[in-house]
Amino acid sequence: MDVFDEDAEPFDLNSVDDDSDEPEDSDDDYDEYDDLEDATEDEVDLVIALYREDGRAVAVPLDVDLANDLDELITQLSRLPGDSGADGWVSVAGEFFVICRVRGRTVEVLLSDATAATDWPIARDVVDYLGEEPLDEDADPAPLGDLGMYAASGLRAFEMESIATDYDEDSDVLLGRIASKLKIRAEFDAAVEAFDD
Repeated sequence: MDVFDEDAEPFDLNSVDDDSDEPEDSDDDYDEYDDLEDATEDEVDLVIALYREDGRAVAVPLDVDLANDLDELITQLSRLPGDSGADGWVSVAGEFFVICRVRGRTVEVLLSDATAATDWPIARDVVDYLGEEPLDEDADPAPLGDLGMYAASGLRAFEMESIATDYDEDSDVLLGRIASKLKIRAEFDAAVEAFDD
């Protein structure tokens, strides 16, 4: 089974609303998120890329700084030699994960907990990228983005949602569950070990 199936419903980069149309003084609460501190190296659980090369699943560690910048993560993923693009998996402080799929100009993103945007830059980046408004600090945790990005590979949206919303478990552990579902657990574990080194 191809983990990175090109038949999955894509999120089109060209369909995203341009944030430049928003008024500069749109919302005082929104402005607070511009001053978020980057996650430190100790706070980043993992940043890895997954792709297929000559049909073989490959997982490699990426630079820790990419855990704070969605745009740069997309840029780096677009440079990898995947047969059909590459995926980036990020986990921060055991609190949330981000999955980003890049297929040329087509990008899909998933944030496991949208409330993380009040504290962490890459979570805020996902909210901005999807053209959503930041949630209030008192909002209930909820995933945001494309829960069905791996449906064509056998991980259906409701299964992804069930994993993403297990907020009692650390987010890096949840990514391990996703890797197991996609039958790339060995590659995932090796990349995480290399990232930790």
